[in-house]
Amino acid sequence: MSNHYYISEETRSKVAARAQFKCEYCLISERYSYFKSHVDHIVSKKHGGSNTLDNLSLSCPQCNLNKGTDIATLLEGTSHPVPFFNPRKEKWDDHFKLEALGIITPLSLKGKATIKIFKINQPDSVMERKLLL
Repeated sequence: MSNHYYISEETRSKVAARAQFKCEYCLISERYSYFKSHVDHIVSKKHGGSNTLDNLSLSCPQCNLNKGTDIATLLEGTSHPVPFFNPRKEKWDDHFKLEALGIITPLSLKGKATIKIFKINQPDSVMERKLLL
């Protein structure tokens, strides 16, 4: 297939297995989701990202669609864009904490930027995580 955005089933399977079939941003399991998870380009193709495994993550539809092709955002009180959490280069626990009530608390500016743009703590997602906990 000539589409440079195309991800093969073999690559999708590797990405999903590596992520233990959970969104690498909000931790929602693909098993409990009505929709199939997406393979996300951590750095989007339009920003020079590739289809290699080190630039791909498993993302629930909500996180992936909210992120779009963005790679960073401005936060109140910052003068430069803050990049999003990169699951290939960073540890989730360094940037986030999953609370007993299903809320994900940021522990860093990257965590705060990711939560803001991906809308990780929107009410339906928090309720779903709380039920799954």
